[in-house]
Amino acid sequence: MLLERTLSLLQLDIGPISPLRARELGTLGYMEWLGGLPGDMPYAKAAITAHTQAYPFGATSPAVAVFCELLLDSLSPQPFALPIEMPPPLRRGGARARRGL
Repeated sequence: MLLERTLSLLQLDIGPISPLRARELGTLGYMEWLGGLPGDMPYAKAAITAHTQAYPFGATSPAVAVFCELLLDSLSPQPFALPIEMPPPLRRGGARARRGL
């Protein structure tokens, strides 16, 4: 349920988008998924399960592919910092853009 919420809530599975936007959405999706994990759940098991469920959508959605990449990178036996950063604040058009004006 957590993964479905992440994929739909953040709208990761939206089809073709720019690589920069895919990186932003995939990173936000990973952080949302990570923040929603129960404290007593083993991380590796949760990451493998999430990757298995999300992977089929990665072929058509670059944001889901980035999400899957982050999951795999986080399972690396060699510790390193994941390339996670908040996207810069940017106005995307607000209500006017949603209405198509």
